[in-house]
Amino acid sequence: MQIVRMTLLFGALVFTCRCVEAQTEKAADCFVIRVVDDVTGRGVPMVELKTVNDIRLYSDSAGVVAFSEPGLMDQTVYFHVSSHGYEFPKDGFGFRGKRLQIQPGGSATLRIKRTNIAQRIYRVTGAGIYRDSLLAGNPVPIKRPAINGQVLGSDSVVNTIYNGKVYWFWGDTNRPSYPLGNYDVPGAVSSLPSDGGLDPEVGVDLEYFVDEQGFAKPMAKMPGQGPTWITGLVTMDEPGGRQSMFASFVKIRPPLDVYERGLAKFDDETNQFQKDVAFNMNSPVYPDGHPFKHFDNGIEYVYFATPFPLARVRATPNDLRDLTRYESYTCLKEGSRDGSIEVERQNGKPVFGWKKNTIAYTPKLQAQLINSGQIEAEDGLFQLADENGKSVTMHGGSVYWNDYRKRWIMIGVQHFGTSLLGEVWYAESTELTGPWTNAKKIVTHEKYSFYNPKQHPMFDKDGGRVIFFEGTYTNTFSGNEDRTPRYNYNQIMYKLDLSDPRLRLP
Repeated sequence: MQIVRMTLLFGALVFTCRCVEAQTEKAADCFVIRVVDDVTGRGVPMVELKTVNDIRLYSDSAGVVAFSEPGLMDQTVYFHVSSHGYEFPKDGFGFRGKRLQIQPGGSATLRIKRTNIAQRIYRVTGAGIYRDSLLAGNPVPIKRPAINGQVLGSDSVVNTIYNGKVYWFWGDTNRPSYPLGNYDVPGAVSSLPSDGGLDPEVGVDLEYFVDEQGFAKPMAKMPGQGPTWITGLVTMDEPGGRQSMFASFVKIRPPLDVYERGLAKFDDETNQFQKDVAFNMNSPVYPDGHPFKHFDNGIEYVYFATPFPLARVRATPNDLRDLTRYESYTCLKEGSRDGSIEVERQNGKPVFGWKKNTIAYTPKLQAQLINSGQIEAEDGLFQLADENGKSVTMHGGSVYWNDYRKRWIMIGVQHFGTSLLGEVWYAESTELTGPWTNAKKIVTHEKYSFYNPKQHPMFDKDGGRVIFFEGTYTNTFSGNEDRTPRYNYNQIMYKLDLSDPRLRLP
């Protein structure tokens, strides 16, 4: 037995040495280009380097490109340099790029100016997160830098802390083996930074729940036709102190018809969401978006931000299940429905308050009330504008209290900005119900989508001065047929320093 063990150990050592040798040989064949932020010196992900003959390469999450192109080694090669929210200097002919002398085993560093206020720091999902760093033989911070859970791409994220871990769930997810993947919610867990998890500056080590083939398995396969999507992910304390995790779910059929809504509860034995209760499809309000808990007059509520937190229910499992207990913050009279709305007034002014059995107050509804003359524009809750006074309409995002700013802060994506769904804004309010008045663009994506951005408050640093958020980077809805290799349809993390003087809002 001892001889067998020694033989296996020797074989493993030989195999490891050969792998290291092979990796070293590959690194020696590459010319390594690192693209860094010219202020922070940090590697910038997703920077495009394009040769004169249109070979396109993209920096990995460390800002590394490993270049090894037959015919272009031992040559002077010009690279056009471009990236969303970053800018490389122009030369005398207006080109933004750099000539590099390419030699196997050589390297170069390119410094790029960030025009975004927020910093793009790494990709969270998909394959090849540190592809080029691996080819270059560089160390990487995450356990599975090439592929994890056989996930090539994932739609929007929801997450929460449950039983001391961060639980992550996504929408439709691509796989390597076939164009159709998981349409019933993949999931993963990670450790909190305070409990052995990675510093959020560095990355997130996701441990996917996988099936027998190693692919991220369905976590919320509800009965019925079509995909299952979840939202409104929240944990609740049960009687006796046990914690439970709930999510609102919808069932979808073509083209994008929601034909069922309900509440699902996570089963710790099966690691699956199970249907808990079906919702009345005619209800005026339901759990949605990114929830948070907050006390009002001594009562704890769950607020649902979509992105404005104008729906709530008491923070108990039974209240969560009963849509008749939900409240909307609105100026409409209680009982209002689409097609039958009336503004509640006192002394001629609209009266806003928390009301049951009433449709949610949304930007679309507010515009309808203003256009029909039922309220004045200055009476609305949504008055977001940029520094030039131009109106900013939010489509999706999240809201959380921030201790550093002593404000409620929103990270939201703009609807119909300079791109359809690619412009991310920061806004804040002293009251969670608003009015929300001032906003600042912090991220831009040129003719590309970055929808459903979500802040991760469990990652806040320095008392909330530094925050982290991610969103879905995809060409979907953008009108752009050109998909960024590896990055498209994946989650990208950004870091925002709230002490930045550009975020001083009136």
